[in-house]
Amino acid sequence: MVAANKLLHLLEAFSTGWFLFSAAQNHHLVFFLLEAFNNIIQYQFDGNCNLVYAIIRKRSVFHQLANLPTDSASIQKALQRKKKSPDTISRTNSQEMVSMEGSRPAVPAEPGTLKASLVAMPGIDKLTEKSQVSEDGTMVAVPQTDSPGSPEHGPVMARRRLSSASSAVTYWNPTPEWVLSWKSKLPLQTIMRLLQVLVPQVEKICIDKGLTDESEILKFLQHGTLVGLLPVPHPILIRKYQANAGTAVWFRTYMWGVVYLRNVDPPIWYDTDVRLFEIQRM
Repeated sequence: MVAANKLLHLLEAFSTGWFLFSAAQNHHLVFFLLEAFNNIIQYQFDGNCNLVYAIIRKRSVFHQLANLPTDSASIQKALQRKKKSPDTISRTNSQEMVSMEGSRPAVPAEPGTLKASLVAMPGIDKLTEKSQVSEDGTMVAVPQTDSPGSPEHGPVMARRRLSSASSAVTYWNPTPEWVLSWKSKLPLQTIMRLLQVLVPQVEKICIDKGLTDESEILKFLQHGTLVGLLPVPHPILIRKYQANAGTAVWFRTYMWGVVYLRNVDPPIWYDTDVRLFEIQRM
């Protein structure tokens, strides 16, 4: 259920107007997720009741996509909300960091073990790299004294190159014609048909049986079928991973973050050049 909810939250984020209209290629992410959902519904419905239930609960996201406005006034209004998004994202990320693996408090040492002194342990400000977020959402790293040959030097330099590249992007002006060109091709038919069939059934079961436990709904979906009710199955779409600079930076930063957080006790990073980063508003 956790994975299903995260997939729907991802689609919800990608489906916001300001994100769809912010760049010429952003809508492709929505297409990729919809294709994945359609493949699961058409070919693996029986084993994915959690995803089907998540789709039913988040059905408003799909209705909003189907009714996405295409007039100039609505497009510009959606783009104006982009300025508020970086602050929201930074607050969400800071809350998630609290529960990240490796951040739990240290437990008392067992009898007979060597008691390490943590008196000289530096504060978090000494173990992190200062970064700032500009008004347009670009993260800028404050220069550190990382040696060019150190492993962490690569992620820092990659972030700087990424922020420099983003600042050089030309102004993008979405038009109603452009939105209409891809909105009409959104593969929503399968999901909308699923919602048309299952939502009334799920609501009726909840009302008739007074259900408050989602496990009963999951059992109903697990033993249900949509054979003969969905559109004609499409060929399975297979997309291979394509490496790019953005995912390379993400993977490198993520792996270093996991390594760092899993090895903070004992503090093996003390007196080294490895740094995490903090985000501050300019």
